[in-house]
Amino acid sequence: MSNEEERMEGSSSENEGDDDDMEEGAEENTEDDNRPQTYLPDQPLKDDEQLVCDQSAYIMLHQAQTGAPCLSFDVVPDNLGNDRNEFPMTAYIVAGSQASSAHLNNVLVIKMSNLHQTSKSEDDEESDDDDEDEVEDEEKKPQMTFSFIKHQGCVNRIRATSFKNSVLAATWSELGRVDIWNITQQLQAVDDPMLLERYNLDTVTNPVKPLYSFNGHQQEGFGIDWCPTEPGVLATGDCRRDIHIWKPNQGGSWDVDQRPLVGHTSSVEDIQWSPNERNVLASCSVDKTIRIWDTRAAPHKACMLTAENAHQSDINVLSWNSKEPFIASGGDDGFLHIWDLRQLTSGSPVGTFKHHTAPVTSVEWHWTEPSVLASAGEDNQVALWDLAVERDDDEVVDDELKNLPPQLLFIHQGQTDIKELQWHKQIPGVMVTTAHTGFNIFKTISV
Repeated sequence: MSNEEERMEGSSSENEGDDDDMEEGAEENTEDDNRPQTYLPDQPLKDDEQLVCDQSAYIMLHQAQTGAPCLSFDVVPDNLGNDRNEFPMTAYIVAGSQASSAHLNNVLVIKMSNLHQTSKSEDDEESDDDDEDEVEDEEKKPQMTFSFIKHQGCVNRIRATSFKNSVLAATWSELGRVDIWNITQQLQAVDDPMLLERYNLDTVTNPVKPLYSFNGHQQEGFGIDWCPTEPGVLATGDCRRDIHIWKPNQGGSWDVDQRPLVGHTSSVEDIQWSPNERNVLASCSVDKTIRIWDTRAAPHKACMLTAENAHQSDINVLSWNSKEPFIASGGDDGFLHIWDLRQLTSGSPVGTFKHHTAPVTSVEWHWTEPSVLASAGEDNQVALWDLAVERDDDEVVDDELKNLPPQLLFIHQGQTDIKELQWHKQIPGVMVTTAHTGFNIFKTISV
């Protein structure tokens, strides 16, 4: 992968798809019915069937490759405005690579631009001028521009924040170190070809160094999150069981409390600060518990609420609803649980969904629609849910769909080993996902 501008590929990924050809429907050719049929994950295909992408299920759908897979990323807030719906669209993300050789890893600052709608208008379809169509197709090709920061070891997880007129990214390295990077310069470089060329030349002799590094964790880790209500405050959790709280100081560095929060008995898999309350965060662990912490208390007293045996096995991820007192969690058991914080200690979720057929690897609530969330799993599915939906008693449901939860809005497939998903908070309905096979950025007709 070069440091120069590269093109994104228009994806044929889909509502129900598979690897190169994705789909929402499998074509079933019979004498009586040649119409596309709905495909459900793990449904066996006949010899004369193939999976194809149902482009009509998407408003926008693109895929991108980055060379070495980036199994963690974060959407970077930009200055292009909120609630934007006009095409073509632009998005900025920061990602961390997992290359086969530890010394070949990078933090990638990425600009995805010229993102057009997936389906053509009727006027486009009726056009008879092939030359004009080719020119128009060329103009509509999405673009992807990179700037790189060399990173020691694979990036287990990366999260970004805005702090004092800069954009920072915190990375968890497989080498057991947490670094904080100022990526403001890299964001400026992907916007300007001349700046990008100069940046690439400068970094050959002057590699970018982190603003701050912490080596106090006893092992590597995955849990990491910036506090949204107290700028510059960070929480990191490791595979030993420890959670450390970072606070920025006046000297432009960070003070890390060397006393870890006491409670978990095994690896901390995910951490998320409350979207509304300062000093409050949630964590989940291999010890099958979800814990709520108040960091104003002493570390050995900071655990305020605990859901014991919240899953049947390791709990991988959690997400805090920004509007309601709910937390969603996903585990190795494939379950998606919804927890009411007012009843957390009861150990009983207020909602349970078993759709994924492999460990859940990512979950995130929509930031403005409190009943909508998305989940991803090692079964190569991204599922969109609306918990406000209920099935009417007299509703007629196709036989192949009757076992699906009515709250399941949409299934997106086509990526292999999906690791993370995120809603873009400035572009309603747009989601970014990453997997071993690259990135997808899409907007469905469902959300």
